[in-house]
Amino acid sequence: MLPRRWQRILAPVRTLWRRLTSMRTALVLLFLLAVAALPGALLPQWNLNRAKTTQYLLDHPVLGPWLDRLGFLAVFSAPWFAAIYLLLFTSLVGCLVPRTLDLLRRLRQPPPRTPRYLARLPHHAIREVDGPPDVVAIRIGRGLRRWRVRRTVEDTGAVSIAAEKGYLRELGNLLFHLSLLGLLVAMAVGKLVGYEGSVIVDVGNGFCSVGPTVYDDFRPGLLVDGTDLTPFCVNVTGFTADYTNTGQAAAFRADLSYQSGADAGTTLWTQRELRVNDPLRLDGQRLYLLGHGFTPRFRVTYPDGEVRDYAQPFQPMDSAFTSDGAVKITDPPGDGARETRQLAIVGVFAPTAATTPAGALTSRFPAMTAPAVAIQVYRGNLGMEGGRPQSVFAIDTSQVTRGALVLQGRATLTPGQALTLADGTTVTFTGATEFVSLQTSYDPAQPFVLACAVLLLLGLIGSLTITRRRVWYRLSPIPGDTAGSRVEIGGLSHTNQDGYTAEFAALVAAGRLGRDIHPDPDRTGTVRRHP
Repeated sequence: MLPRRWQRILAPVRTLWRRLTSMRTALVLLFLLAVAALPGALLPQWNLNRAKTTQYLLDHPVLGPWLDRLGFLAVFSAPWFAAIYLLLFTSLVGCLVPRTLDLLRRLRQPPPRTPRYLARLPHHAIREVDGPPDVVAIRIGRGLRRWRVRRTVEDTGAVSIAAEKGYLRELGNLLFHLSLLGLLVAMAVGKLVGYEGSVIVDVGNGFCSVGPTVYDDFRPGLLVDGTDLTPFCVNVTGFTADYTNTGQAAAFRADLSYQSGADAGTTLWTQRELRVNDPLRLDGQRLYLLGHGFTPRFRVTYPDGEVRDYAQPFQPMDSAFTSDGAVKITDPPGDGARETRQLAIVGVFAPTAATTPAGALTSRFPAMTAPAVAIQVYRGNLGMEGGRPQSVFAIDTSQVTRGALVLQGRATLTPGQALTLADGTTVTFTGATEFVSLQTSYDPAQPFVLACAVLLLLGLIGSLTITRRRVWYRLSPIPGDTAGSRVEIGGLSHTNQDGYTAEFAALVAAGRLGRDIHPDPDRTGTVRRHP
């Protein structure tokens, strides 16, 4: 027994713990977790797409930095999200442990004794049947084979039978919350030891997963340093996209050759067709086909005669794959400061070129049947030396505003056409190739997440469909009739009284209790028995 002083000190702690571990608090925290996850679906996230997040910051120079400081651009690693997550975890543990122990204790206990006044229960009936109470009790027991039954003899000599059914409802409720707890644990483990990496690969090229640096975007778990990735190599040998006549996507297929495991680093390659939502599994890793796009190619001929080829994936803007992007040339040839002679080819690419009423280039179909590109060429300082993040699909427009980047020319080009700048530099559009966006995902906890999700649904179905109910019988001899018994029945449902009516009627039916005896004295004073 703690001293009274310590009891006063610990009283607020006990009160806080009781409130935290209540089911109402767990439901509130679950709702808060769902609300807190909404920004992760509505706003670009650093761990999902760094290019889009960077572009969002550039497009929203006032609101974007504040959202980034508050963690809304990295929701699932933000401290406030982790706090809600841990509070929900603690609440579920503190709530479920006592409930589990209580359920186990109640499962070992027999059904409660028969109440004294059965007529006060929501369901009540009285029958007079053939046979003494002991014989009738045996017949009743046969009809309650799937019920938990308790038979006693009361002080008055009446035989009492108590039966209950539907404890699986509480078990389903408990299974639902335990599965939810397991789901939280499995997801947390996956975030700790799993990783994701995305990369854009032009058709005809490939990559080898040997470290985080080969990916355009790598998102490691908290316990992953990227030094122990399972190596594999992939070559994209072809890509096919099917469209309807209206331009709607019907199917995407990427032809791959890959090697992993013992074949890695050898000349043995395995062929595989990769489709959306049909990943390639490689030693516990999964390789997904996320999407595709186009990579315009340019040939730049400098005034000194040097020729260089450049290519950069452009970002699709609509379902017809009108795409925009920028080719940034940070190391042009020649003497002098390169920072003032850098080039940027900013443009819009259309796989099937068309012109809007305003004269802008657009695409009327997603397949590459009549490619064209509208470009603007800038010269000057791209502003990439200061360390400020820039989107790979756009230039820093503030450099243009300050005059650090100066427009040199613009043109709309088809394959083979060129734009010549004032200093003699020629920019030729040589065509375009397709690229595929691939994602590597490793999550060893995924099978456990699936198992917990299935158990969660089973527990929810059980808790919603199973009804917990009880029935009591009190059997006593009929005064003056040693061959019959008076049976009083009472029923109670904990959740659905209306749905229990039909089952209670079956429990008191003649098929369960034998033949009814209806008092109907004839002229001789005997009792007539009806089958």
